[in-house]
Amino acid sequence: LPATWLLDARGLRLTALLGCGLNALGAWLKCGSLAPQRYPLTLAAQAVCAVAQVFILGLPSRIASVWFGPTEVSTACAVAVLGNQLGTAIGFLLPPVLVPNTPNDIDLMAHNISIMFYGTAIVSTLLFFLTGVVFEEKPKYPPSHSQAVLQTIPPEDYSYKQSITNLFKNTAFVLLLISYGIMTGTFYSVSTLLNQMILTYYEGEEVNAGRIGLTLVVAGMVGSIICGLWLDYTKTYKQTTLIVYILSFIGLLVFTFTLDLGYLIVVFVTGGVLGFFMTGYLPLGFEFAVEITYPESEGTSSGLLNASAQIFGILFTLVQGKLTTDYSPRAGNLFLCAWVFVGIILTALIKSNLRRHSVNSGIMNLDVKAVPVDSPVEPENTTLKIQSTL
Repeated sequence: LPATWLLDARGLRLTALLGCGLNALGAWLKCGSLAPQRYPLTLAAQAVCAVAQVFILGLPSRIASVWFGPTEVSTACAVAVLGNQLGTAIGFLLPPVLVPNTPNDIDLMAHNISIMFYGTAIVSTLLFFLTGVVFEEKPKYPPSHSQAVLQTIPPEDYSYKQSITNLFKNTAFVLLLISYGIMTGTFYSVSTLLNQMILTYYEGEEVNAGRIGLTLVVAGMVGSIICGLWLDYTKTYKQTTLIVYILSFIGLLVFTFTLDLGYLIVVFVTGGVLGFFMTGYLPLGFEFAVEITYPESEGTSSGLLNASAQIFGILFTLVQGKLTTDYSPRAGNLFLCAWVFVGIILTALIKSNLRRHSVNSGIMNLDVKAVPVDSPVEPENTTLKIQSTL
Protein backbone atom coordinates (compact mmCIF):
# COMPACT_ATOMS: atom_id res chain seq x y z
CA LEU A 1 0.00 0.00 0.00
CA PRO A 2 2.77 2.58 0.70
CA ALA A 3 4.26 1.77 -2.71
CA THR A 4 0.96 2.37 -4.51
CA TRP A 5 0.50 5.63 -2.58
CA LEU A 6 3.98 6.74 -3.64
CA LEU A 7 3.19 5.88 -7.27
CA ASP A 8 0.05 8.04 -7.15
CA ALA A 9 1.53 10.89 -5.12
CA ARG A 10 5.06 11.16 -6.58
CA GLY A 11 4.74 9.48 -9.97
CA LEU A 12 6.39 6.84 -12.10
CA ARG A 13 9.97 8.13 -12.18
CA LEU A 14 10.56 8.38 -8.42
CA THR A 15 8.89 5.01 -7.83
CA ALA A 16 11.02 3.31 -10.50
CA LEU A 17 14.21 4.91 -9.14
CA LEU A 18 13.39 3.84 -5.60
CA GLY A 19 12.72 0.26 -6.70
CA CYS A 20 15.93 0.04 -8.74
CA GLY A 21 17.98 1.76 -6.03
CA LEU A 22 16.81 -0.55 -3.25
CA ASN A 23 17.39 -3.57 -5.48
CA ALA A 24 20.99 -2.48 -6.10
CA LEU A 25 21.49 -1.75 -2.39
CA GLY A 26 20.23 -5.22 -1.43
CA ALA A 27 22.49 -6.81 -4.04
CA TRP A 28 25.60 -5.07 -2.65
CA LEU A 29 24.62 -6.00 0.93
CA LYS A 30 24.61 -9.64 -0.19
CA CYS A 31 28.18 -9.20 -1.39
CA GLY A 32 29.10 -8.23 2.18
CA SER A 33 27.50 -11.37 3.59
CA LEU A 34 29.88 -13.88 1.99
CA ALA A 35 30.71 -15.85 5.12
CA PRO A 36 28.78 -18.57 7.01
CA GLN A 37 28.52 -16.43 10.18
CA ARG A 38 26.98 -13.54 8.20
CA TYR A 39 23.82 -15.39 7.17
CA PRO A 40 21.58 -12.85 9.01
CA LEU A 41 23.02 -10.16 6.73
CA THR A 42 22.06 -12.28 3.71
CA LEU A 43 18.47 -12.40 5.01
CA ALA A 44 18.46 -8.65 5.63
CA ALA A 45 19.78 -8.02 2.11
CA GLN A 46 17.09 -10.27 0.67
CA ALA A 47 14.49 -8.30 2.65
CA VAL A 48 15.75 -5.07 1.06
CA CYS A 49 15.40 -6.63 -2.41
CA ALA A 50 11.91 -7.85 -1.48
CA VAL A 51 10.88 -4.32 -0.49
CA ALA A 52 12.32 -3.04 -3.77
CA GLN A 53 10.12 -5.50 -5.66
CA VAL A 54 6.87 -3.89 -4.49
CA PHE A 55 7.84 -0.63 -6.20
CA ILE A 56 8.48 -2.43 -9.50
CA LEU A 57 5.55 -4.87 -9.67
CA GLY A 58 2.91 -2.16 -9.82
CA LEU A 59 4.49 -0.24 -12.70
CA PRO A 60 3.44 -2.22 -15.85
CA SER A 61 -0.20 -1.16 -16.10
CA ARG A 62 0.59 2.44 -15.10
CA ILE A 63 3.41 2.77 -17.64
CA ALA A 64 1.22 1.25 -20.34
CA SER A 65 -1.68 3.62 -19.66
CA VAL A 66 0.43 6.77 -19.35
CA TRP A 67 2.66 6.19 -22.38
CA PHE A 68 0.67 4.09 -24.88
CA GLY A 69 -2.52 4.50 -26.91
CA PRO A 70 -5.68 2.34 -26.87
CA THR A 71 -4.47 -0.04 -29.62
CA GLU A 72 -1.18 -0.88 -27.91
CA VAL A 73 -1.78 -0.45 -24.18
CA SER A 74 -2.35 -4.15 -23.39
CA THR A 75 0.68 -5.22 -25.41
CA ALA A 76 2.81 -2.62 -23.61
CA CYS A 77 1.60 -3.92 -20.24
CA ALA A 78 2.40 -7.48 -21.34
CA VAL A 79 5.94 -6.48 -22.37
CA ALA A 80 6.51 -4.77 -19.02
CA VAL A 81 5.26 -7.86 -17.16
CA LEU A 82 7.54 -9.91 -19.42
CA GLY A 83 10.47 -7.96 -17.98
CA ASN A 84 9.61 -9.16 -14.47
CA GLN A 85 9.34 -12.73 -15.73
CA LEU A 86 12.68 -12.45 -17.54
CA GLY A 87 14.36 -11.85 -14.20
CA THR A 88 12.62 -14.93 -12.80
CA ALA A 89 13.76 -16.96 -15.79
CA ILE A 90 17.37 -15.91 -15.27
CA GLY A 91 16.95 -16.77 -11.60
CA PHE A 92 15.98 -20.31 -12.54
CA LEU A 93 18.78 -20.72 -15.08
CA LEU A 94 21.94 -19.16 -13.65
CA PRO A 95 22.18 -20.16 -9.95
CA PRO A 96 22.41 -23.94 -10.57
CA VAL A 97 25.03 -23.25 -13.25
CA LEU A 98 27.06 -20.66 -11.32
CA VAL A 99 26.80 -22.46 -7.97
CA PRO A 100 26.86 -26.23 -8.61
CA ASN A 101 26.39 -28.53 -5.62
CA THR A 102 29.90 -29.03 -4.16
CA PRO A 103 29.33 -30.08 -0.51
CA ASN A 104 32.88 -31.44 -0.20
CA ASP A 105 34.52 -28.16 -1.23
CA ILE A 106 33.09 -25.26 0.77
CA ASP A 107 35.77 -22.82 -0.47
CA LEU A 108 34.78 -23.47 -4.09
CA MET A 109 31.11 -23.02 -3.20
CA ALA A 110 31.92 -19.68 -1.50
CA HIS A 111 33.84 -18.55 -4.59
CA ASN A 112 30.95 -19.49 -6.89
CA ILE A 113 28.41 -17.70 -4.69
CA SER A 114 30.58 -14.57 -4.68
CA ILE A 115 30.62 -14.54 -8.50
CA MET A 116 26.82 -14.75 -8.55
CA PHE A 117 26.37 -12.03 -5.89
CA TYR A 118 28.86 -9.57 -7.44
CA GLY A 119 27.45 -10.16 -10.93
CA THR A 120 23.92 -9.43 -9.69
CA ALA A 121 25.10 -6.28 -7.88
CA ILE A 122 26.86 -4.90 -10.96
CA VAL A 123 23.85 -5.51 -13.23
CA SER A 124 21.45 -4.01 -10.67
CA THR A 125 23.62 -0.89 -10.34
CA LEU A 126 23.80 -0.41 -14.11
CA LEU A 127 20.01 -0.67 -14.33
CA PHE A 128 19.65 1.94 -11.57
CA PHE A 129 21.82 4.44 -13.47
CA LEU A 130 20.05 3.68 -16.77
CA THR A 131 16.69 4.33 -15.11
CA GLY A 132 17.95 7.68 -13.83
CA VAL A 133 19.18 8.71 -17.28
CA VAL A 134 16.36 7.57 -19.62
CA PHE A 135 13.19 7.23 -17.51
CA GLU A 136 10.76 10.14 -17.95
CA GLU A 137 7.59 10.77 -15.98
CA LYS A 138 5.07 11.09 -18.88
CA PRO A 139 4.87 12.08 -22.56
CA LYS A 140 4.27 15.66 -23.67
CA TYR A 141 0.80 14.80 -24.98
CA PRO A 142 -1.65 12.25 -23.51
CA PRO A 143 -1.68 9.14 -25.73
CA SER A 144 -5.39 8.44 -25.30
CA HIS A 145 -8.71 10.12 -24.61
CA SER A 146 -8.97 8.37 -21.23
CA GLN A 147 -5.59 9.78 -20.13
CA ALA A 148 -6.57 13.25 -21.32
CA VAL A 149 -9.68 13.07 -19.15
CA LEU A 150 -7.68 12.05 -16.09
CA GLN A 151 -5.21 14.90 -16.56
CA THR A 152 -8.01 17.47 -16.41
CA ILE A 153 -8.94 16.37 -12.88
CA PRO A 154 -7.24 18.73 -10.38
CA PRO A 155 -4.75 16.94 -8.06
CA GLU A 156 -6.49 18.33 -4.99
CA ASP A 157 -9.61 16.38 -5.96
CA TYR A 158 -7.72 13.08 -5.65
CA SER A 159 -7.84 11.10 -2.40
CA TYR A 160 -5.82 7.89 -2.05
CA LYS A 161 -8.02 6.70 0.80
CA GLN A 162 -11.17 7.37 -1.21
CA SER A 163 -9.68 5.55 -4.19
CA ILE A 164 -9.08 2.46 -2.05
CA THR A 165 -12.64 2.69 -0.73
CA ASN A 166 -14.06 2.99 -4.25
CA LEU A 167 -12.13 -0.07 -5.39
CA PHE A 168 -13.43 -2.23 -2.56
CA LYS A 169 -16.97 -1.05 -3.28
CA ASN A 170 -16.56 -2.27 -6.85
CA THR A 171 -17.87 -5.86 -6.76
CA ALA A 172 -16.29 -6.78 -10.09
CA PHE A 173 -12.89 -5.63 -8.87
CA VAL A 174 -13.20 -7.54 -5.58
CA LEU A 175 -13.98 -10.74 -7.51
CA LEU A 176 -10.98 -10.08 -9.78
CA LEU A 177 -8.82 -9.29 -6.74
CA ILE A 178 -9.50 -12.74 -5.25
CA SER A 179 -9.29 -14.67 -8.52
CA TYR A 180 -6.05 -12.90 -9.50
CA GLY A 181 -4.59 -13.68 -6.09
CA ILE A 182 -5.50 -17.35 -6.47
CA MET A 183 -3.98 -17.71 -9.94
CA THR A 184 -0.79 -15.74 -9.28
CA GLY A 185 -0.38 -17.23 -5.80
CA THR A 186 -0.59 -20.68 -7.39
CA PHE A 187 2.12 -19.72 -9.89
CA TYR A 188 4.34 -18.40 -7.06
CA SER A 189 3.83 -21.59 -5.06
CA VAL A 190 4.57 -23.91 -7.99
CA SER A 191 7.68 -21.88 -8.90
CA THR A 192 8.96 -21.89 -5.32
CA LEU A 193 8.47 -25.63 -4.77
CA LEU A 194 9.34 -26.78 -8.30
CA ASN A 195 12.81 -28.03 -7.36
CA GLN A 196 11.46 -29.98 -4.40
CA MET A 197 8.72 -31.57 -6.50
CA ILE A 198 11.07 -32.58 -9.32
CA LEU A 199 13.83 -33.89 -7.03
CA THR A 200 11.28 -36.06 -5.24
CA TYR A 201 10.92 -38.15 -8.41
CA TYR A 202 14.19 -37.36 -10.21
CA GLU A 203 17.14 -37.48 -7.80
CA GLY A 204 20.30 -35.58 -8.72
CA GLU A 205 18.57 -33.51 -11.42
CA GLU A 206 19.10 -30.07 -9.85
CA VAL A 207 20.30 -28.52 -13.12
CA ASN A 208 17.35 -29.93 -15.08
CA ALA A 209 15.00 -28.70 -12.37
CA GLY A 210 16.34 -25.20 -12.99
CA ARG A 211 15.91 -25.68 -16.72
CA ILE A 212 12.30 -26.78 -16.24
CA GLY A 213 11.69 -23.63 -14.19
CA LEU A 214 13.25 -21.64 -17.01
CA THR A 215 11.00 -23.38 -19.53
CA LEU A 216 7.96 -22.57 -17.41
CA VAL A 217 8.82 -18.86 -17.26
CA VAL A 218 9.99 -18.47 -20.89
CA ALA A 219 6.79 -20.10 -22.13
CA GLY A 220 4.93 -17.68 -19.88
CA MET A 221 6.74 -14.74 -21.45
CA VAL A 222 5.48 -15.86 -24.86
CA GLY A 223 2.00 -16.27 -23.39
CA SER A 224 2.10 -12.74 -21.95
CA ILE A 225 2.91 -11.18 -25.32
CA ILE A 226 0.27 -13.22 -27.17
CA CYS A 227 -2.39 -12.35 -24.59
CA GLY A 228 -1.47 -8.65 -24.74
CA LEU A 229 -1.65 -8.58 -28.54
CA TRP A 230 -4.97 -10.44 -28.44
CA LEU A 231 -6.47 -7.95 -25.97
CA ASP A 232 -5.42 -4.96 -28.07
CA TYR A 233 -6.97 -6.59 -31.13
CA THR A 234 -10.25 -7.85 -29.64
CA LYS A 235 -10.84 -5.99 -26.32
CA THR A 236 -12.46 -9.23 -25.05
CA TYR A 237 -11.14 -8.88 -21.51
CA LYS A 238 -13.48 -11.13 -19.56
CA GLN A 239 -13.73 -13.85 -22.20
CA THR A 240 -9.95 -14.04 -22.63
CA THR A 241 -9.33 -14.00 -18.88
CA LEU A 242 -11.83 -16.80 -18.29
CA ILE A 243 -10.49 -18.98 -21.12
CA VAL A 244 -6.89 -18.59 -19.93
CA TYR A 245 -8.00 -19.41 -16.37
CA ILE A 246 -9.68 -22.63 -17.53
CA LEU A 247 -6.68 -23.65 -19.64
CA SER A 248 -4.38 -22.98 -16.66
CA PHE A 249 -6.54 -25.31 -14.56
CA ILE A 250 -6.32 -28.04 -17.19
CA GLY A 251 -2.56 -27.50 -17.50
CA LEU A 252 -2.11 -27.81 -13.72
CA LEU A 253 -4.11 -31.04 -13.68
CA VAL A 254 -2.01 -32.54 -16.48
CA PHE A 255 1.22 -31.43 -14.78
CA THR A 256 0.05 -32.98 -11.50
CA PHE A 257 -0.77 -36.42 -12.90
CA THR A 258 2.25 -36.71 -15.24
CA LEU A 259 4.96 -35.52 -12.84
CA ASP A 260 5.76 -39.02 -11.55
CA LEU A 261 5.83 -40.87 -14.90
CA GLY A 262 9.64 -40.96 -14.90
CA TYR A 263 10.16 -38.97 -18.12
CA LEU A 264 11.77 -35.55 -17.68
CA ILE A 265 10.80 -34.54 -21.21
CA VAL A 266 7.14 -34.84 -20.19
CA VAL A 267 7.77 -32.50 -17.24
CA PHE A 268 9.44 -30.00 -19.59
CA VAL A 269 6.40 -30.02 -21.90
CA THR A 270 3.71 -29.88 -19.19
CA GLY A 271 5.67 -27.22 -17.27
CA GLY A 272 5.93 -25.12 -20.44
CA VAL A 273 2.19 -25.40 -21.11
CA LEU A 274 1.42 -24.50 -17.48
CA GLY A 275 3.72 -21.48 -17.58
CA PHE A 276 2.33 -20.30 -20.93
CA PHE A 277 -1.18 -19.86 -19.53
CA MET A 278 -0.42 -18.97 -15.89
CA THR A 279 2.08 -16.23 -16.72
CA GLY A 280 0.01 -15.14 -19.71
CA TYR A 281 -2.74 -14.40 -17.19
CA LEU A 282 -0.69 -11.73 -15.37
CA PRO A 283 -1.11 -8.84 -17.87
CA LEU A 284 -4.72 -9.91 -18.42
CA GLY A 285 -5.47 -9.35 -14.75
CA PHE A 286 -3.75 -5.95 -14.71
CA GLU A 287 -5.49 -4.69 -17.81
CA PHE A 288 -8.91 -6.08 -16.87
CA ALA A 289 -8.61 -4.32 -13.50
CA VAL A 290 -7.79 -0.99 -15.14
CA GLU A 291 -10.79 -1.34 -17.47
CA ILE A 292 -13.37 -2.09 -14.76
CA THR A 293 -12.04 0.46 -12.23
CA TYR A 294 -11.39 3.52 -14.47
CA PRO A 295 -10.96 6.40 -13.55
CA GLU A 296 -9.26 5.07 -10.40
CA SER A 297 -5.47 4.99 -10.50
CA GLU A 298 -3.86 2.07 -12.36
CA GLY A 299 -1.12 1.97 -9.73
CA THR A 300 -3.63 1.48 -6.92
CA SER A 301 -5.55 -1.33 -8.61
CA SER A 302 -2.40 -3.16 -9.72
CA GLY A 303 -0.86 -2.66 -6.28
CA LEU A 304 -3.84 -4.30 -4.63
CA LEU A 305 -3.69 -7.16 -7.14
CA ASN A 306 -0.03 -7.71 -6.28
CA ALA A 307 -0.79 -7.61 -2.56
CA SER A 308 -3.48 -10.26 -3.06
CA ALA A 309 -1.03 -12.38 -5.07
CA GLN A 310 1.60 -12.15 -2.32
CA ILE A 311 -0.89 -13.13 0.40
CA PHE A 312 -2.20 -16.13 -1.53
CA GLY A 313 1.36 -17.00 -2.60
CA ILE A 314 2.59 -17.16 1.00
CA LEU A 315 -0.40 -19.24 2.15
CA PHE A 316 -0.29 -21.59 -0.83
CA THR A 317 3.47 -22.11 -0.55
CA LEU A 318 3.21 -22.98 3.15
CA VAL A 319 0.31 -25.39 2.70
CA GLN A 320 1.57 -26.97 -0.53
CA GLY A 321 5.03 -27.36 0.99
CA LYS A 322 3.57 -29.11 4.03
CA LEU A 323 1.43 -31.45 1.89
CA THR A 324 4.37 -32.18 -0.41
CA THR A 325 6.66 -33.03 2.51
CA ASP A 326 4.16 -35.05 4.52
CA TYR A 327 2.41 -36.83 1.64
CA SER A 328 3.52 -36.25 -1.94
CA PRO A 329 3.85 -33.52 -4.60
CA ARG A 330 0.54 -34.75 -6.05
CA ALA A 331 -1.30 -33.92 -2.81
CA GLY A 332 0.12 -30.38 -2.83
CA ASN A 333 -0.76 -29.84 -6.48
CA LEU A 334 -4.31 -31.14 -6.02
CA PHE A 335 -4.74 -28.58 -3.24
CA LEU A 336 -3.82 -25.86 -5.74
CA CYS A 337 -6.12 -27.35 -8.41
CA ALA A 338 -9.08 -27.02 -6.05
CA TRP A 339 -8.35 -23.34 -5.49
CA VAL A 340 -7.86 -22.62 -9.20
CA PHE A 341 -11.29 -24.16 -9.84
CA VAL A 342 -12.73 -21.69 -7.31
CA GLY A 343 -10.98 -18.92 -9.24
CA ILE A 344 -12.70 -20.01 -12.45
CA ILE A 345 -16.10 -19.62 -10.79
CA LEU A 346 -15.21 -16.16 -9.42
CA THR A 347 -13.94 -15.00 -12.82
CA ALA A 348 -17.16 -16.13 -14.47
CA LEU A 349 -19.11 -13.94 -12.01
CA ILE A 350 -17.23 -10.73 -12.91
CA LYS A 351 -19.38 -8.16 -14.69
CA SER A 352 -17.41 -6.86 -17.66
CA ASN A 353 -17.92 -3.09 -17.68
CA LEU A 354 -15.07 -1.72 -19.82
CA ARG A 355 -15.03 1.88 -18.65
CA ARG A 356 -11.68 2.96 -20.08
CA HIS A 357 -12.46 1.42 -23.45
CA SER A 358 -15.82 3.21 -23.48
CA VAL A 359 -14.11 6.59 -22.93
CA ASN A 360 -11.50 5.92 -25.60
CA SER A 361 -14.20 4.84 -28.04
CA GLY A 362 -16.24 7.98 -27.44
CA ILE A 363 -19.15 5.99 -26.04
CA MET A 364 -19.11 8.16 -22.90
CA ASN A 365 -19.93 11.79 -23.58
CA LEU A 366 -16.62 13.46 -22.68
CA ASP A 367 -15.44 16.41 -24.77
CA VAL A 368 -11.73 16.57 -23.88
CA LYS A 369 -8.90 17.34 -26.28
CA ALA A 370 -5.33 16.08 -25.89
CA VAL A 371 -3.12 18.89 -24.56
CA PRO A 372 0.50 19.12 -23.36
CA VAL A 373 0.85 17.89 -19.79
CA ASP A 374 2.45 21.12 -18.62
CA SER A 375 -0.15 23.37 -20.28
CA PRO A 376 -2.87 25.13 -18.28
CA VAL A 377 -6.21 23.46 -18.74
CA GLU A 378 -9.64 24.78 -18.01
CA PRO A 379 -11.23 22.25 -15.62
CA GLU A 380 -14.70 22.81 -17.12
CA ASN A 381 -17.12 20.17 -15.86
CA THR A 382 -15.04 17.15 -16.83
CA THR A 383 -14.83 15.82 -13.28
CA LEU A 384 -18.56 16.09 -12.78
CA LYS A 385 -19.29 14.54 -16.17
CA ILE A 386 -17.01 11.55 -15.69
CA GLN A 387 -18.31 10.89 -12.18
CA SER A 388 -21.93 11.08 -13.28
CA THR A 389 -21.27 8.87 -16.29
CA LEU A 390 -19.40 6.18 -14.37
